[in-house]
Amino acid sequence: MNDGANRPVIVVMGVAGAGKSTIGALLARELRVPFTDSDDLHPAANVEKMASGVPLDDDDRRPWLGAVGDALAEATREGTGLVVACSALKRAYRDIIVAKAPETRFVHLHGTRDVLATRTEGRTGHFMPASLLDSQLETLEALGPDERGFVVDIDRPVPAILADARSGLDDGASS
Repeated sequence: MNDGANRPVIVVMGVAGAGKSTIGALLARELRVPFTDSDDLHPAANVEKMASGVPLDDDDRRPWLGAVGDALAEATREGTGLVVACSALKRAYRDIIVAKAPETRFVHLHGTRDVLATRTEGRTGHFMPASLLDSQLETLEALGPDERGFVVDIDRPVPAILADARSGLDDGASS
């Protein structure tokens, strides 16, 4: 049974340190839908590559992005809804996801390089080293006007970021 009309499928996107996992998990809890961190969908070879400080190339990302799209499509079919934390840095990457799950909406967590660097330098136990931040910022492509999503500024406390994300979804920002 699919009662997914009230169960959104959402990608919380942005570069490393933007708070995708934190905001994604909190947003999922508020929306009463499952949460998945797309990091868990990476093949082991991708994790090893990133952990050694080597950025992924598009060939590395395609199967991973396909898995993200598949998870969102399944959540739509099942009517469960889903929030996924996923960098989704390029339009082409988001297109791979949307091709599989057209109802997906994107919440882009955006901050300055200084804010992001402070956040990534303070993390422990994460396979994405702070040294790859510049590479991610160079890769990042803003949401296009025809994409289903909106931007949320992250240079504020978590409750304010979450409130803006929720408000954007409730208001149908760029739907």
